[in-house]
Formats: sequence, C-alpha cells, structure tokens
Amino acid sequence: MSKLIGLMILTAALSFGQVPADTWAAQSQAQYNIRANIVYGTWNGYDAKLDVYQRKNVTTPQPTLIFIHGGGWVLGTKESAVMSFLPWLQMGWNVVNVEYRLSHVALAPAAVEDCLCALKFVVAHAKDYNVDTSRIVTSGESAGGHLALTTGMIPESAGLDRQCPGLNFLGRGAGLPKVAAIVNWYGIADLNDMLAGPNERAYAVEWFADLPNREELARKLSPLTYVRKGLPPIMSIQGDADPIVPYSNSTRLRDAPGPIVQQGVGRHLQEVSRSPKLSPVAPSSQDSL
Repeated sequence: MSKLIGLMILTAALSFGQVPADTWAAQSQAQYNIRANIVYGTWNGYDAKLDVYQRKNVTTPQPTLIFIHGGGWVLGTKESAVMSFLPWLQMGWNVVNVEYRLSHVALAPAAVEDCLCALKFVVAHAKDYNVDTSRIVTSGESAGGHLALTTGMIPESAGLDRQCPGLNFLGRGAGLPKVAAIVNWYGIADLNDMLAGPNERAYAVEWFADLPNREELARKLSPLTYVRKGLPPIMSIQGDADPIVPYSNSTRLRDAPGPIVQQGVGRHLQEVSRSPKLSPVAPSSQDSL
C-alpha cells in the first residue's frame, strides 16, 4: 500500500465494498438521491446553498464527506467541484457539496463563517440525510482546502459561528460539531503570509480588501492559529511547485508546534516533487476510521 493510501485510511470508514467504475457509473443514479440547493443560511440577501448526495435504500447513519470548492474565495461554484468527489460516491459515502459567499458578496470572514454554519446545518439535520455525525470528513481544494481546515479546526470560542441560524428564538442550539478528519488539498494555512511580501497573492488581497485590522483578522482565519491538542487527523496534499498556493503553507502546517496525541494520528503531508497541482482522489481502503 502506498504512503498516500495509507494516510488516507484516516479518513475512510466504508460501508460497502467498491465496485468497478463502469458498473458504478451505470448504477449510480439508482443508488443516490440528490437534494439540490438546500438553503442553510441567508446573509446579505444571499441564500447560501448546499447539495446533499444521499444514499438510497439505507436507513442507518452513513459516513459523510463535506466538500468545499476552491477559487481563492473570489470565484468558483459548488457545481464545478462535482468531479472532485465522485470517488467518494463510488465508495458509498454521502456527500454534502457546499457553496459560500464569495468576495463580491461579502469579504472575509464570511466564507469561513458560512462553512461553519454548513457543518452545523448538516449535523442538525443528520437524521434527515442519514449522516453519521461521528464520521464526518471535511475536504476541499485551495481556498476550499483552507475552509475545510477552518471548519474542522476553529473552536467555538473564536465566535465565528455566531451568525448561524438558531433552532428557535430561545437558543442557538448545539455548539460547533467536531469532524472526524480533514483532507486538505493545497489549502492556505497562513493568510498574513499572502497579504504582503514575496508570497502575496491577488486573490487573498481581494478577499480582505481594505478591511480594518486585516492582519488581526487574517490571523483569526488562519488554520495555523488553531494547532492544538485534540484536533482531528489532518492530511495535506500539495505539489511542491504549486504556483498558486505557496508550498510553505503545507510544510508549516505539518511542522507547527503542537502535540500529536497518539502515534499515527496528527498532521501529515503528501508531496509530489515538481508537481504544480494534484487532482483529488478518495481512499481505496475498507479500513475504518
């Protein structure tokens, strides 16, 4: 088993064996209900939506992937990300495909807040969609990788979920749920590094624009800020010649000071030398989480 597949076992809890791709493609329509454009929150006159790919003919809670599209927080759609999570459907996972407010609708921290609300929505409606709340994995590419990290790492004490709809007028409902694992495809770990200096990127500057105290806010939205004991397993995948997201984001996240609570569970990086970008693949093991 390759190193990559071995690391990906951390995210896998398969409910039935894989079938050949051609067979699965022919049968997939009969295996999944697609609940499209479910509104999980409304802000700035914008309806934030997600799609749920829910397995048919099962009544027990299922392992579920929450996938977040990339695009530098300034562009992209959930529909553009479908090819990235097809392997998870082939394995029999539920998938929740999330959209969020881009910079032309709302600047930072809106995207981070929205994805936290999406997680809370999925957990609150777990019975409706047969979601196993103990086996939720977040994943995404580039800016979506950043949002997968923040969704799985940011604690409730950060206050970034306060805009999430409550269950009623009497209370906000449960706190921030915990995810079982995070699969980060070339996501951003340190936002301040990309707002100025040699690693400055136009999309990051656009997301923050002229917000006051943007350095402080960037730190609050950076996954590196939240490295601590008790995090879920994190796997990062990135090519070391990536021209869009500095490769140092992945190495610094891997090497950030912080305890690894048990052997084999912590922060891992799979790199491909001289490779710019990688296309997401899913685990191919039937080992459980």
